[in-house]
Amino acid sequence: MSHSMKTIISPLKTGIRMTVVALVCLVLFAGCSFAPKYAKPIIQTPVAFKEMPPEQFKETEGWKTAEPKDDLIRGQWWEMFHEPELNAFESQVANSNQSVAAALANFLVARAGVKQARSQYFPTVSASPSVTRARQSSVAAQSSLSPTPSTVTEYSLPFDASWELDFWGRIRNIVKANSFEAQATFADLENVRLTVQAEVAADYFQLRVLDAQRQLLDATVLAYQKSLKLTQVQHDTGLASGQDVMQAETQLNTTRAQATDLGIQRAQLEHAIATLLGKPASSFSIATNALAAKPVAIPFGVPSQLLERRPDVAAAERRVAEANAQIGVARAAYYPTITLSGSAGYQSASLGNLVSAQGLAWSVGATLAQTLFDGGKRKAVTEQARAKYRGTVANYRQTVLTAFQEVEDNLSTLRILSQELQQQNAAVESSQRYLTLADARYKSGLDIYLDVIIAQTALLGHQRTAMNLRMQQMTASVQLIKALGGGWDVSDSTTAATP
Repeated sequence: MSHSMKTIISPLKTGIRMTVVALVCLVLFAGCSFAPKYAKPIIQTPVAFKEMPPEQFKETEGWKTAEPKDDLIRGQWWEMFHEPELNAFESQVANSNQSVAAALANFLVARAGVKQARSQYFPTVSASPSVTRARQSSVAAQSSLSPTPSTVTEYSLPFDASWELDFWGRIRNIVKANSFEAQATFADLENVRLTVQAEVAADYFQLRVLDAQRQLLDATVLAYQKSLKLTQVQHDTGLASGQDVMQAETQLNTTRAQATDLGIQRAQLEHAIATLLGKPASSFSIATNALAAKPVAIPFGVPSQLLERRPDVAAAERRVAEANAQIGVARAAYYPTITLSGSAGYQSASLGNLVSAQGLAWSVGATLAQTLFDGGKRKAVTEQARAKYRGTVANYRQTVLTAFQEVEDNLSTLRILSQELQQQNAAVESSQRYLTLADARYKSGLDIYLDVIIAQTALLGHQRTAMNLRMQQMTASVQLIKALGGGWDVSDSTTAATP
């Protein structure tokens, strides 16, 4: 073997030996981490929801507990309402809603942060080739062996590497914290998407109920026009007074105004849906059509499933895990940082001889850095991390409590609305019978026209109240689905947040 080859191989062997030693040390200390062992905060969950015990199922219009293999709302939950136009709107939310787009961008930022944190596992290698041309001064030349100043060109091709050994788990905990944050932001994204989807559905049902009310008022206006004509005929024949005509005319105009007034709220709902779909309100419209959807059976399962099905609960829990990992990062600062560094390259005064055994230069070393005094900074940072952890635990538990409350609220709303609708429908039927009787008695001359107006007004009021209750019922069913987490599952976040 030539002397030049030995010159190259010898430093390489030394560098390999040091690398092996470093890897052995890394393996020995790989399990060292100062983050507390993480356990999901304990939450006491009830066995069943309070507002829907089995004996009340028969009193509702379809809400039920989960049946075997039917304990979750899956996929595109809005399709259970069988509204094609609503399905079309919901399919646009994920692609065009700007709140969803912003949440998606936040998730991508967090996921890129995981990649950035993982890069610290590996050495950093850099190259900085250079060319330097220098001339020695005359004074320096006179004091040296060379009698005249000289100009020297130097070529350099160095490669530098540094590697921080993760003895105390600082880097691993940083990676964990970033991974948990990515999972939390993905859950945030799903929560925003679910919120927007529920808002679209709720606005859509409210708009359709307004359409139904408008149809009711328009039909009532036609009926009142006929009543007005009949009253005018009776007035002309002396069977009715001018007061009756004025009362019929007033009632007709009042009802027309009520029908017109619905246009304000409908226009606002239409504009709101356009904004949720990411479209300008000026170029968006929804054709008039009465509400066709009916209450559906919603499998609400058991309370403990909320911890897996609600994205906001999952986000809060992942941030607890993130805060736990940050404690390990803070505690690792008490221990020294060990960094391996090395440099290898070529230096030569001639470009042609740059890459040669004679031009090879290298260095290998290790650095240990330890903070000796910081005025209590590390202690304060550790205390801050522990306090933040306790705060995230409290936020998580509050989020869970709020989730239980929202489910119970909507279950009770649906249960009570079922009873109220039955009572209101009975009131509509009795009002219809009352109007039929009042109209017959007026035509036979037994009662005055005011009795007919009172009966007509009562019937219209009861009909509109029943429609409003139906609107509340559909809205509450959407909110119940949202409170249950829609068709989301917590396992989705782990997969999506892994770069």
